[in-house]
Amino acid sequence: MPVKTLKRQRFSKAPARLLRGEWIHLRPPQPADYRQFAALMEANRIFFRGLVPAFNGRRHFDEYVARCRQDDYFGFLICRRGDDVVVGKINLFNIIRRGLQTGCVGYLISQAHARQGYATEALRVLLRFAFRQVKLHRVEANIQPHNASSLALVRRAGFACEGLSPRYVKIGGRWRDHERWALLAEDWRTRTRK
Repeated sequence: MPVKTLKRQRFSKAPARLLRGEWIHLRPPQPADYRQFAALMEANRIFFRGLVPAFNGRRHFDEYVARCRQDDYFGFLICRRGDDVVVGKINLFNIIRRGLQTGCVGYLISQAHARQGYATEALRVLLRFAFRQVKLHRVEANIQPHNASSLALVRRAGFACEGLSPRYVKIGGRWRDHERWALLAEDWRTRTRK
């Protein structure tokens, strides 16, 4: 009996575009954004320490721009509407199709713009994109247990904690524990109808 070979399902990624919120918009990073992004990362070096990998300049930024062009990665700068100032970034990545239809979300907001609603709105806009345009069934957020602001953000967005993954991600030379949170499309739809 001949063996059938399975064709690899390929997700044809449409080019990312501007995603609008009330106070912010999300836009893919461009090479011309390097100086503004590098200044944000340098100004927040201590604030971000231990939460995200250290920023290593032009090479790091160029790799980020290139990664945003891959099929399983949507990266966006979080910009204030009106003046286009970059206040952070948010990414939808590790997108897996077939029977899973899942992806992960990660984000950062500068200390000067923290607790002003930018992250809340950026996550709301990205989730709308993930569930409506990208057609995911599930979005995960993996957060270190001491990151109270980030944990509060995903709780407000309707994510549910699914447990703790010990030594899950290596950041700053150390393997760090992360709580695993997830939001399903049907739960997101129910919340957005309210």
